[in-house]
Amino acid sequence: MRILKLSADYWNIRGSFKLGGLLDIGTQASLLRLASGRFVLLDSLALDAPTLAAVRAATGNGADIEAILNLHPFHTVHVQAAHQAFPQAKLYGTRRHVERFADLPWEAELTESAELHARYADDLAFSVPAGVDFVSANPNLHFASVLAYHRASGALHVDDTLMVMRLPGPLKALGTRVAFHPTLAPTLQRRAGAAQDFRDWAQGLIRDWGQARHLCAAHTHMLADAGPLGPRIEQALGRVRKTLARHEAKHG
Repeated sequence: MRILKLSADYWNIRGSFKLGGLLDIGTQASLLRLASGRFVLLDSLALDAPTLAAVRAATGNGADIEAILNLHPFHTVHVQAAHQAFPQAKLYGTRRHVERFADLPWEAELTESAELHARYADDLAFSVPAGVDFVSANPNLHFASVLAYHRASGALHVDDTLMVMRLPGPLKALGTRVAFHPTLAPTLQRRAGAAQDFRDWAQGLIRDWGQARHLCAAHTHMLADAGPLGPRIEQALGRVRKTLARHEAKHG
């Protein structure tokens, strides 16, 4: 487990998540200090002893963590562990988190809701992908999440929706690229206008958050001091052009 300090007020924590107990695709959480001096944890992660000690040391033994914001409806493995580590922190989740762990003391606002976004608007901007199912009926499709942008540090925290890919073999010299999660096609809503809604949403990210410098992505890799990220997201959108066109040809 590693803690990456991206600014004086933002830390990305890289953890382990093994598929089938074998393939470690990694996972993440981010710790940020609000303008108030209090802290928020983006996503839940079971911290190993050294990492837990470091987080406690930075946050008044954990007492200064005011909230845990669970941002991906299908990232649920570490929810209980994070709550047990920081029981005083207010616990926020998506509707699926609340339904899955009904015994936990959830706050009323859901992390995909405008109410939660307004609560932290002084420090964070949030975005939910448009044109796709936020919670797919197929539990193996994990495209959508709530994206969180901390403008003060230039850090964009995102689970699954955007990925950081290291090119293999002879393409390695070209470095990394940003890509949309490969489950975009089956999660696009089966209705007219869904592809354009997604396109408009992605273009809004490029316009509004394009100056972000760090991309904290789950399961793959992360980018530090790689901004502005706008051109990389624009390239990612270009790579799904055919996917969106095929959807429009079928559904309008």
